[in-house]
Amino acid sequence: MVVVSLHPTIQFWERSGMGTSTRKAALKLWGGRLPAKEPAELVRELYTAENGGNQEPSGSQDMAGIIYPGVSRLDYDFSYEGGYFPVHVESNNDPQVAAWLEKVIYMIPVVQRPSGYSPLGEKNLDPEWIGRLSQSGKDCYEAILARDAKALGAAMNACMVCWEKTLPQTVRHPAIQVDLKGILSRYQDKYAGAMYSGCGGGYLYVVSDELIPEGFQVKVRIKE
Repeated sequence: MVVVSLHPTIQFWERSGMGTSTRKAALKLWGGRLPAKEPAELVRELYTAENGGNQEPSGSQDMAGIIYPGVSRLDYDFSYEGGYFPVHVESNNDPQVAAWLEKVIYMIPVVQRPSGYSPLGEKNLDPEWIGRLSQSGKDCYEAILARDAKALGAAMNACMVCWEKTLPQTVRHPAIQVDLKGILSRYQDKYAGAMYSGCGGGYLYVVSDELIPEGFQVKVRIKE
């Protein structure tokens, strides 16, 4: 999967796939500055601090997205630590890549994840679809490095299809009162691609070379 480290230029919604609980745990653990340690070690420290005793822990991608600067591809394998931590991380901190991503990605507030919602009520963990989900992450990373908006949009659209196939309640659930699927389809039809920031809604990421008035843009945190 792909994560992008962001400067907190706005206060993101909670329950929206933006790692807000993880950021709070990091502030409590370390204050406003990351310790001078290897990122992989910090990911494990933060994972333990946030998830100690939790039956449904936050995924380590939340920690990696805060700790690793730039754009990072996280490779997971069940044979490595049960799949809880990435076996390999590849990061890109090219200022031109970061500036391009800041230009073409718009975030549109849609709705916060409902209280009590879980996407795990229905599962279809078919190996073929899991493989396609993994491939969409690889394609996403390559598209960002190539600064190819069309390919990035296609990868995001493919990822959403995989989400819906493997966990159908990511966009349709009795607790969700908004037509997430309909909103997604409208933006995918009009722009290069779109996907939600998390299960159950949150923000809609949209790839566009044109201004989207209802959206806002972000600042990528790259390695100093």
